[in-house]
Amino acid sequence: MTTKTESNNAFLIHISAFASYVFPLGGVLIPLIFWQLKKDESANLDAHGKQAVNFNLSFLLYNFVVGLSIGSIALFHLPSFTGVFGGISFVIILGIIRFVLILQAAIKANRNEFFKYPLTIEFIK
Repeated sequence: MTTKTESNNAFLIHISAFASYVFPLGGVLIPLIFWQLKKDESANLDAHGKQAVNFNLSFLLYNFVVGLSIGSIALFHLPSFTGVFGGISFVIILGIIRFVLILQAAIKANRNEFFKYPLTIEFIK
């Protein structure tokens, strides 16, 4: 049985990913720090922390790959006007998906429910 404090901490672990809007890599580092501080308190917080960190690392990787693709199109002047704008719109779509999924996870965590992020690579098991 989880306590209200535990569900609040799980909520904070997930919602802390929005730190990426304030400083670079904040979406990975802040959840990682919260998770490291709280993981020994309960198995529930450990599971939420792993999910949040894995999800944000996955999306960092996805954005990096898309950025490389956009850069290579621009660098080599490939005849793909839609390629650059398609890549940029893909980054925007990824950002919207990430925003919505973080909100869903935070709300579920606050309700003492577990949310398994889709599109997540398990870097930390």
